[in-house]
Amino acid sequence: MTRAERAILGVMTEQRVVQAHDIIDAPAARIFDLIAEPSLQPTWDGNDNVGAAEPGQRVSAVGDVFIVRLTNGKVRDNHVVEFTPDRLIAWKPATEGQEPAGHLWRWELDERGDGSTEVTHTYDWTDLTDEQRLVRARSIDESYLAASIARLKEVATQA
Repeated sequence: MTRAERAILGVMTEQRVVQAHDIIDAPAARIFDLIAEPSLQPTWDGNDNVGAAEPGQRVSAVGDVFIVRLTNGKVRDNHVVEFTPDRLIAWKPATEGQEPAGHLWRWELDERGDGSTEVTHTYDWTDLTDEQRLVRARSIDESYLAASIARLKEVATQA
């Protein structure tokens, strides 16, 4: 097998969808409110990536765009592509003023009968086209997602 064939095979077999799951002892509506309000994202971002977001950008529908400033100073326009109140929210980030590069962040909430909620956090870079973002995309694994769920758990269960 040539080097080019090995490179193609490696790209075809790499994992481009990463997930983490946990149970949070809080109702789905409470958790969803934290996720759908961008100005609160820095409080639960477990990877010190989201620096700030202006208040008043609460997500309410597919097609919404919310803006965050990352801790590295870059600005991201986040295009909401999936939305079901208290259950599902997903967005595709883009460099400020540009179209999304093809990766997606998704939060799914499944409220259980005991008042707790199963939380699934997904990073999907299957359609990522921006070559400059591939190294970063490849570095995101389950632990990266689990860190944000753990921090979200802390914030959602505070009195």
